Amino acid sequence: MTRAESYAAKVTEWLEPRLGPEGYELVDAEYVKEAGTWYLRIYIDKEGGVTVDDCEIVSRMLDKWLDDEDFISDAYILEVSSPGLGRQLKKEKDYVRNRGKSVEIHTFQAVDGDKEFTGILKDWDADTVTITEGDSDITLNKKNIALIRQAIEF
Repeated sequence: MTRAESYAAKVTEWLEPRLGPEGYELVDAEYVKEAGTWYLRIYIDKEGGVTVDDCEIVSRMLDKWLDDEDFISDAYILEVSSPGLGRQLKKEKDYVRNRGKSVEIHTFQAVDGDKEFTGILKDWDADTVTITEGDSDITLNKKNIALIRQAIEF
């Protein structure tokens, strides 16, 4: 596990049990470097959507703990936000939430000449994802999936 992954894991471990009682869900935590600056990004969700006030509540909760623990040696920027419309499916609960809905999948390597698929999320397990595209089912290996998210239809 990299240093960045261990920071994100420690934040997740502390934050996740504290968000549930407040009505929030921790979607993801990441510690990344962009253009020479480190960012600790927290993505939250809740029934009905996330507001700026929700982000402020979680940011203040986390900020105090981060100051007290002081385990991140770098200078960094803390960001708390909604995962947005392009939210990737990462956890089991993401798949459950999107069962029967249209999803978009991009693969690393072509499958039958295609690298992009859109269909109804039908099933999944630890190794595969199955979607219904038209009249046929397509099963893709998770190791070949670069991105899977709810399809945005306009």
